[in-house]
Amino acid sequence: MSFYIENKSVGDKANSEDWRIRGYNPLTPPDLLQHEIPQSERSKKTVIGARNEAVEIVQGTDAQRRLLVVIGPCSIHDPQAALDYCDRLLTLKEKYKDDLLIVMRSYLEKPRTTVGWKGLINDPDIDNSFKINKGLRISRQLFVDLTEKGMPLATEVLDTISPQFFSDLLSVGAVGARTTESQLHRELASGLSFPVGFKNGTDGSLDVAIDAIGAVRHPHHFLSVTKPGVVAIVGTVGNEDCFVILRGGKKGTNYDAKSVAEAKEKLAKMGTNSRLMVDCSHGNSEKNHKNQPKVAHVLAEQIAGGETAVMGVMIESHINEGAQKVPKEGKEGLKYGVSITDACIGWEDTELVLAELASAVQKRRSVLGTNGHA
Repeated sequence: MSFYIENKSVGDKANSEDWRIRGYNPLTPPDLLQHEIPQSERSKKTVIGARNEAVEIVQGTDAQRRLLVVIGPCSIHDPQAALDYCDRLLTLKEKYKDDLLIVMRSYLEKPRTTVGWKGLINDPDIDNSFKINKGLRISRQLFVDLTEKGMPLATEVLDTISPQFFSDLLSVGAVGARTTESQLHRELASGLSFPVGFKNGTDGSLDVAIDAIGAVRHPHHFLSVTKPGVVAIVGTVGNEDCFVILRGGKKGTNYDAKSVAEAKEKLAKMGTNSRLMVDCSHGNSEKNHKNQPKVAHVLAEQIAGGETAVMGVMIESHINEGAQKVPKEGKEGLKYGVSITDACIGWEDTELVLAELASAVQKRRSVLGTNGHA
């Protein structure tokens, strides 16, 4: 990768700073990209409408007592496949609209345990060329196209700069297990204009996520950039629409009824919203995508029995099941509609899982009756 500004002192330890920095490239200002790829009125209606519905589900005020379902690829590497997936999902979104609020999982950045492909923004050509400006442009255009179709989006927030390029197109956010404990990510979430879920820690600890949703309810100040790209101190008002995501961990799974009850009790003791989302993948699937429908089935049984604490689920799904490694010839050699990060369930299983969850919500309404109590 070449740099517009090369650091002549790279490797020179006699310098007191920057000797590990190779160089710098200019970054497209957020407002320029938003001007060049504007949000349409239809896109805005999709985004804000789904935000409002998601808030009602998170807060337990949704009149239909629906389930929030964040479903889609582990990460997006092929915009065309993402649009194809969206078209398929839109049919199911409409079919189950009375029971499920379906939001497409649209992850552009991937936190890595060690190293690996970091996502469409960081390396859009999947060849270690790191054309980040190109990645930002492709990603924003994709998000505009998806929301223009009527599909609300959810993504993981990893830093305090990239949301300035996309936050107008998001309806739900997430903070991952590796960053839930990070003060910076809590500060960021306190200023986002949509609900944000915090996953339990990679070790399975729920306390860090509960602490996080307690912290983000308050105002914060942190360093970020303005829309013109100027470094600034940002002040927030706090975000009361945050929730915990149970994703399992090194200590085991946490989607069973006992784990949900324990989480509900802990949330109540902290004086926070006792409603939560469950991730059917990651630790809860024991890193085997074929287990995701099994996890969803257990959750469906709890929901059908009248459990109201489970207000949402997260599922990693793609057009075709499994995962693939990037071949030597690069993205041209990739199979269509198959994840290049975590393995996903395929479309057939996706249809079955959503049908089961919708049926469970219908049964929950029947069990609870009109007053919302069993």
